[in-house]
Amino acid sequence: MTCTVGNQSTYQDAAIVLSTPMSEQQAQSACAALGERLWYPDESDGDFLQYLCYEGENGPYWIEGRVGPSCKTLTASGKQGLKSCAATLPVLCTQSAPISNLTYSNNSTEWQSTVSTGSQTITGFRDKYAFRFEGVRYASQPERFTYSTVYNATGHSNALSFGSECVQGGNVGSEDCLFLNIWTPYLPATSNTVSSKLKPVMFWIYGGAFTGGTGSDPTFDGDSLVSRGDVVVVTINYRLGTLGFLALDDGVTNGNFGLADQITALDWVHEHIAAFGGDANKITIFGQSAGAASVRALLASPAAIGKYAAAIPQSNLAGGEYATTYSEYYTIAQEVTVAADPILNATGCLNASSQIDCLRKLDPFTIANLTTTARFLVVDGTYLVTDELVVNGTGPAAHVPVLMGFMRDDGAAFIGYPEINQTVPTFLTAQGFNLSSISPLSIFPEPDGTNRTLNVTHNVFQEVYFYEFNRSYQLSGYSPNYPVCNAPPTPSHPYGDPSLEYFKCHSGELYYVFGSLAFNGLPARDENDIPMSQFIVDTWSAFARTYDPTPDVAYLQARGFTNTSNEILKSGRVWAPVTTGELTLRLLEWPSSEAPFEIFDGQPECVALGFPIDYYESH
Repeated sequence: MTCTVGNQSTYQDAAIVLSTPMSEQQAQSACAALGERLWYPDESDGDFLQYLCYEGENGPYWIEGRVGPSCKTLTASGKQGLKSCAATLPVLCTQSAPISNLTYSNNSTEWQSTVSTGSQTITGFRDKYAFRFEGVRYASQPERFTYSTVYNATGHSNALSFGSECVQGGNVGSEDCLFLNIWTPYLPATSNTVSSKLKPVMFWIYGGAFTGGTGSDPTFDGDSLVSRGDVVVVTINYRLGTLGFLALDDGVTNGNFGLADQITALDWVHEHIAAFGGDANKITIFGQSAGAASVRALLASPAAIGKYAAAIPQSNLAGGEYATTYSEYYTIAQEVTVAADPILNATGCLNASSQIDCLRKLDPFTIANLTTTARFLVVDGTYLVTDELVVNGTGPAAHVPVLMGFMRDDGAAFIGYPEINQTVPTFLTAQGFNLSSISPLSIFPEPDGTNRTLNVTHNVFQEVYFYEFNRSYQLSGYSPNYPVCNAPPTPSHPYGDPSLEYFKCHSGELYYVFGSLAFNGLPARDENDIPMSQFIVDTWSAFARTYDPTPDVAYLQARGFTNTSNEILKSGRVWAPVTTGELTLRLLEWPSSEAPFEIFDGQPECVALGFPIDYYESH
């Protein structure tokens, strides 16, 4: 049985498409088995079926109704007809599953669907927007401080609720935590479905400083991105903090266990995602903050290259102080000095005959709640073999399209602010920053050569698209330096007026990327919050489908996504990649626009903010 859930962005109706041809009587039975009946359009419904025309599946389809020995049919373009009830056609069933939100989802038997993959059967459920498979195990619990391997069980498992998050500070989580979650608009009839029917996969890696977070965070609910973007969304858990990244100088405990978990999850997706409607050859890895640092590391990892087709690092911290290790990796010896030795000393394991055995005997929360945490990616020789992502051809780097960028005031969530009449250098020095150590030219020295432009261009990535978010909606549970990252409230905008000036801070793009404002019960602050979110969902999913963030106009028309199509018309230009002859980025606001990289102190914006320009430019 092949099913797709209709999109409810513009329309108040939905349908399940059964693509396997069958008689009308069989169609009635198949719909009934789903707890549904044959679908029938009323005067206002059915326009959303135009997307089937766009996909080349105009029908006709069985719908409800008989006239004598004939049964009613409907094409996706809206033409009703009659055919012998014994004819075999695809089917339109009603789709009456309820909407899920932050506090409610109905996973009862009537909404459940079971998928077979390998020797496993996995039962999830559907809601109004997607088929959901929550808490799918991708790896068994590995022995502490060893690497995970792909889980391939025999038998049945339920994926009706999220699995435990990984151990983190505050006595949260479990060591048995290597689960992933799948949202899909499409369940194939068989595992032999041709790849042209399979959907692109968006593989999400959460942030949280490598010490916290979970793939089941409701911020990352995949319903809207799946339903609107026609993609499969996967979110994962990976081990965190010392339990996920500790390295010792024993020649065996080489760290990067959490990064390796991400690759194990990618391996599981490659083996099984086709059964959930996903195309393993069209995986886009994306993540924000530490998730973006993970994406950046995967772009450099020999163990990961070839397992994804595109990448979206969002707000990858880089530059100086705390952010440095997100992009420049310690040797194991350096990590031992900075983190492992203090941890061993605090736990009484420093002089143990076997430090690792000593650590394995401790309660995991004892380790997770220590003052010092091993949260660092390291050069371990397998998962990372260079101390940074190398783009000059001398180290491994994935040759894939990349979409990247940051919030306009990304770091404003973390810092204090100058007093009146206090210069920025004076303020930064007072905050403990060594200005020479965060000079962009010292962190990211320009290669030697007679032509400065050619010095910093490369052919490593197929294309690079760069953005700056200039509209944000700060996370309800994360707003440091409150209220500077929140739009100021006014009598006419009690939840905040985004047209006024405020800092667009770290994490302020996430509700937009996932289209999850409504899911999380958050209000639209003005008339542009929802169109902006629709536009970002359409942009990110377009990149996953085509590796170009400008959505295809025909796609938008077929889906009825007029807010985005109108926005593209207003902006007057498609999103251009960063190239040698044209250094531009996309200002993501409402409406968006193409703009040059700003210049600060003689350096392009990406360099002045601590990002290497050679990382962002292509050919």
